[in-house]
Amino acid sequence: MAERILVVGPAWIGDMVMAQSLFKLIKQRRPQVQIDVVAPAWTESLLARMPEVAQAFSLPVGHGDLALGTRWKLGRRLRERDYEQAIILPNSLKSALIPFVASVRRRTGFLGEYRWGLLNDVRRLDKKMLPRRVDTYIALGLDKEEPMLTSIPQPTLNASRSDAHAALTRLGQELPSGPVLGMCPGAEYGPAKRWPASYFAQVASAQLARGWQVWLFGSGKDVPITEEIQALTDSRCLNLGGRTSLDECINLMSLVTTVVTNDSGLMHVAASLDRDLVAVYGCTSPEHNPPLHPRARILYLGLDCSPCYQRECPLEHLNCLRQLRPAQVLESLDAQVS
Repeated sequence: MAERILVVGPAWIGDMVMAQSLFKLIKQRRPQVQIDVVAPAWTESLLARMPEVAQAFSLPVGHGDLALGTRWKLGRRLRERDYEQAIILPNSLKSALIPFVASVRRRTGFLGEYRWGLLNDVRRLDKKMLPRRVDTYIALGLDKEEPMLTSIPQPTLNASRSDAHAALTRLGQELPSGPVLGMCPGAEYGPAKRWPASYFAQVASAQLARGWQVWLFGSGKDVPITEEIQALTDSRCLNLGGRTSLDECINLMSLVTTVVTNDSGLMHVAASLDRDLVAVYGCTSPEHNPPLHPRARILYLGLDCSPCYQRECPLEHLNCLRQLRPAQVLESLDAQVS
């Protein structure tokens, strides 16, 4: 029987994309190992695009919910799979419950939230040594005293051009014949991550004038933002906000030429699809969660008040984003094309 590893995955889309770096590292070192992942249901379309993952187990609980009974039942069900190791990526107590109940022999994770009894391969997190979240994931895949790697595998989600064509057909659209600018103006975290919609619209209008198509990506929560951009551009964009599943979104994004995006889950999706991208940062720092792509261009002002990591600007001016002008994004786009 092949060795099995259970990974308790993160709940956010971007974090799950970055977790693929860990999955790749494990498979590079132990090609025969089977990697199973426990994660919220909304990440299943991501995991299905990662060939390193053998099986995904959905955790049917809300974000932040303890749901002790549900976790206990899933842990008991997984016990029969006889996992050699579990790697717990979140630092919460509740995330370590399932591997403990599943009697996984080696349970690896960072110390946090009184998890001593649930973990038996405890690591201490040094944020200076591991500044990026992806670094913390990779570190849990290394032996305890092993030095950090100088380079890590880049996430690469699989996408289907035929499925993208089918999605366009459903939307009454055809495959693009010229360059396409994708825009991701939303951010689940909060307004302090969102570059102004009017700025996105200015960039969109400039690219439309150059003969590009512009596609607006976003979930149902992002519809007000994508509709505002659409209105400011006289409805000349393809507004996909709230009109696609995450699965369709990934396939469609694989068709675009380049992407302008906030620091969001879709930023990491774009990077994993090998798209050129310009990433705009406000309340967060690119030193913590940068897009894992060698051609990504990052725009970040690094004001005295940033990064604050607040969901809304505590000073009520949002200068970290408002002072980052559309001309700077257009300049970055031009540099990528040249």
